[in-house]
Amino acid sequence: MTRIVITGMGCVCPLGNDVPSFWRALSAGQSGIAPLTKIDTSGLRNETGGEVQGFDWSDFGEEGDCDEASQFAFAAAHEAISDSHLSDTALRDAGIIFSTNFGGAASWEATCDMLRDRLEGDAATAQSTLTAASTAPLVDAELFRQFTLEHAADYTAERLGIEGPRVTISNACSSGGNAVGMGVDWLRTGRAEKVLCGGHDGLGLSTLAGLSILRTISPDLCRPFDKNRNGTIFGEGAAVLVLETWESAQRRNAKVYAEVLGWGLNNNAYHLTAPDKEGQGLVSVMQAALRDARISPNQVDYINAHGTGTQYNDLAETQAIKKVLGERSGEVPVSSIKAATSHIMGGAGALEAIATTMALIEQTLPPTINYETPDPDCDLDYVPNTARKADLEIALSNSSGIGGNNASVVFRIV
Repeated sequence: MTRIVITGMGCVCPLGNDVPSFWRALSAGQSGIAPLTKIDTSGLRNETGGEVQGFDWSDFGEEGDCDEASQFAFAAAHEAISDSHLSDTALRDAGIIFSTNFGGAASWEATCDMLRDRLEGDAATAQSTLTAASTAPLVDAELFRQFTLEHAADYTAERLGIEGPRVTISNACSSGGNAVGMGVDWLRTGRAEKVLCGGHDGLGLSTLAGLSILRTISPDLCRPFDKNRNGTIFGEGAAVLVLETWESAQRRNAKVYAEVLGWGLNNNAYHLTAPDKEGQGLVSVMQAALRDARISPNQVDYINAHGTGTQYNDLAETQAIKKVLGERSGEVPVSSIKAATSHIMGGAGALEAIATTMALIEQTLPPTINYETPDPDCDLDYVPNTARKADLEIALSNSSGIGGNNASVVFRIV
């Protein structure tokens, strides 16, 4: 089987705007969740979230040429490419697989505001804007282009001259894991020798309003696996990995961070927001990933959990891990980084893939912060509050999403 390896990583997230900063903060048990400043939080379940801080788009592009969420994606891709030392020639035929839940939320809201302002004018003016004879555009065409889901992938390809296959995934909060897994498939089947894969999302009022209505947001803290958990906290950012075949990496003498052994994806076919009560969808997806990787459950050393901090998800994931690992489930550490990073939606699975890779490289388990009260029904080793050293060779990273979408990816240190 074709071996697939990670040769570059990049991120922009509430814990830092590059991978070293992100990992330092994560392993130190810090949180990037704070009161939101960019939107009016009136009426929302929580006034906090994971905002990206200190990001300067002028380092990469010009004001107005790119939606903010796409800016995060491009910056993460730029770091991953630089980290991988890919030449322009090598990059030209690479593939791009990006994922997002909401695309350019900021541009969508700006477009809606522009449309509302135009149509709230006097009736004659509003009517004239809707007639074919009108020469004034109803909305700004560039803003319209920037809020589309595929804008980040399109923009990145155009800016960097990448002419290989390109696709955008929107599969709820499993999307980032799906992007990494699809990258593996493309490399195995020869569609490309190198793939940029990852995910991104930005914060917007429309996004948070919808998630508040679904009551997935905690009214206070995100507490994965804690007895008093009551929801997650959402945020923004992007994460991108460079995947390539082992042969490609060897030919250009690239440094290799880790190997992606396999992956799985499925859906629960059960409920819009709740996992099936026995966690069978998560059981099946982890088993599929292990089969694809040709790995026994006995070889798993660590699981980076989806771990949203919601009552049903954390319980279902715990039950699923027990079923997959059997008697070893109490010995294998499991942690969630979402109380530190917030849940960055379409980018979560890709950021967690980076966290899992860094855990293997540094032989360090990232902690589950805000863990205070053990839940007798969630009784695994969740690495509470403090990172710790461990002997790690193989790790899983799980992702789940609204609609019951699941993904699981298997990594091994090289």
